[in-house]
Parts: sequence; C-alpha cells; structure tokens
Amino acid sequence: MLNSMGRTALELVGLGGFGRSFDPLTEDVADESADAIKSYFPVEADVHMLVRLSLPVVIKIGPAAFRRAVAERIPNHTLQRMRKISDILHANSLEIVNGKKTALKQGDQALKQQVGEGKDIMSVLLRANMEASEEDRLPDEEVVSQVSTLILAAMHTTSNALSRTLHFLAMYPDTQQRLRSELMEARDDGTGNLRDLPYDEVMGLPFLDSVCRETLRVFPPIRSLARAVRKDGVLPLSAPIRGVDGSPIHSVPVKKGMMVLTDLYACNTNEELWGEDAKEWKPDRWLKPLPRALEEAPIPGVYSHMMTFIGGGRACIGFKFSQLEMKIVLATLLPAFQFELTEAPIFWNAAGVSYPSVGGYSPTPAMPLRVTLLKDRV
Repeated sequence: MLNSMGRTALELVGLGGFGRSFDPLTEDVADESADAIKSYFPVEADVHMLVRLSLPVVIKIGPAAFRRAVAERIPNHTLQRMRKISDILHANSLEIVNGKKTALKQGDQALKQQVGEGKDIMSVLLRANMEASEEDRLPDEEVVSQVSTLILAAMHTTSNALSRTLHFLAMYPDTQQRLRSELMEARDDGTGNLRDLPYDEVMGLPFLDSVCRETLRVFPPIRSLARAVRKDGVLPLSAPIRGVDGSPIHSVPVKKGMMVLTDLYACNTNEELWGEDAKEWKPDRWLKPLPRALEEAPIPGVYSHMMTFIGGGRACIGFKFSQLEMKIVLATLLPAFQFELTEAPIFWNAAGVSYPSVGGYSPTPAMPLRVTLLKDRV
C-alpha cells in the first residue's frame, strides 16, 4: 500500500503543483525519478549525524566541481546512494523548470497544451519570478532547488499520512466500515451509482474529517523539526520545570544562531491538554467539544490546535492541499475496497518523514495490506 499511496501522492502533487504527470497510475512501470523521490528520506535517515551536521560547512569549501570530485570518491554506500538520488532529483527539477519557462515564453497557447493549462503552482510562481525586477528575481538554481523541496515535502508527508490512516482503518474494521458508510451515502447519486464529490461536500464530511485529523494529530509524518534562533530572546514554558538544583524554571533564554528542536508529536499528545487518552487514536474525539485546557492553550499551529503543519511564517504552505488530497483519496478508495492486516507486522520508523517497514527497523519502506474489491465501480 505504501508504494500505491506514494505513486498517488506524487501524481497529485505533479498535476496540481507542476502541471506534470509523473505517474498516470495505469500500470506498474519502473520510473527512476519516482523511485529516487520515494527513497530519499529512508536513505537520508541512514546518513550519519556528523555528516549531516557538517554539510552547511562543507558546501562552502572550494568550487562545486571540487566538492563533486571529493563526494564521488568517498567509499560509503549510503552517501553514494544519496548522491545519486540528489542527481536524479536535480535533473528532474531542471527539466520541469526549463519546460515551464519555455512554455511561458511561447505564450498562453503553449500553456494550454500542458497539464493544468498554466494554472498549476509552478507556472504561477515562474511567471511572477520572470516578471519581477532584477534585484527581486530568484536565480534559476534557487528555483530548481525549490522544485525538489516541494516535491519531496508534498509527496512523502501526504503519502505516509494516507498509509498510516489505512493502517489504522485495517486495525479497526468497525471504524473503517463506519467511514465507508458515510462516504457511500454522500456519494450516492440517487440511482445506486457513486458520484464525485465537490470540494465543499468532501471537506464537510464529519467522520472523514475526524479520521484525518486524528491521524495527523497522533502520528504527524514529521515528528520533530529544528529551528534556528534569529535573535536573542526568552522562551516561556507552559509549565515550570525543575533544574538540577531543584529550583523552578519558568523560561529558557536562547541566543541568536542556536538550534531549537521542536517536538511536534509531544505537543500533539500532551495529556495535560488532550486528556489521559492523548496518545490513543480516537477519531470520535473531534465530534464532541475539545478539552477547555486545549482551547485555551496558546498553540501556535496553523491547524486544529496541533503542530503537525508547524506555525508562524515557516508553517507548511501546502497544508490545505494535503488535507484535500487525503480526503479525496480516502473517499475514492473506501467505497470500492476493504483493507485488512496481513500476517506481516508493520513497524513505523523514525526518520525525517516517518515511514513503515515490515517486522522492525529497515531502510526499505513497505506496508503490506490485504485489499479486497467490494464493487466494480467507484
């Protein structure tokens, strides 16, 4: 299922974000670009911490050709895999940007021949960048790098959130059937056939919304993030802690340049805010009033008292797209298929983006589920 969700998420972000089809989902075919994108975070998790911490310094040493020559000669399998993945991502992003720029220069007629007809995010951004003044314009290399970042961030997080949702629904078949019933009732066109749901309807389904919110709360795809302190300041604590000398600490001073590790999962499952069952997956909690302590807490997140999509000026810019994507995929799959666990135990690995594997920790992502066709139409 993980592979299927990855292919689906990649295609949806390709169509909506870049006006490009990465994978039409009509047949199983090998695709070097898609494989590189799917492998990025599992391989990145295996890169030694010292290597990752040293990269901001290493990339400033000598010209790019020198750094490249050194990197190619490092006798480390993981680093060489990471280098190859980066090369594929860069070539793929460069192709997307150059294709879009060519179409923009040829005018509206050329854009209409592309997927999305020039209304995709990348076409809009590139058009604005090309029209910007010289001092405000992003260099091509920066634009190419942003494409790689957007693809990685949008594809992995949503596909793994969908996979986690299907895993839970397979674990709790009664919840799966309840959600299926809501979706089939909403999609019934009155003749026994299933219709496509418009945006307002799919976003307004209460139990579908509860299932998605609860999965994103208990298991944010990104469990923690580091943030650099931009200026000296003091971070207030929501509750005092005791220092080694026993004295209470109510705030923590921070200096410019320090790195602060934010634990998104801990915030999302804080028992003082969410209650004693904070770490349990219970979609019904969203169908009743939330705890007063939670509603009064100054959680800076942009989504439902959670930090899943971060907050402030560096919050996830695609969180609305991600929610819509999850709901559309579930609304399409559940009326047609039933999902069940297999004998293979599923283990979720900690990484830049959490991912599943079989049995225990593994750099190879996988999540087998037993899928049964319920109807020959969706």
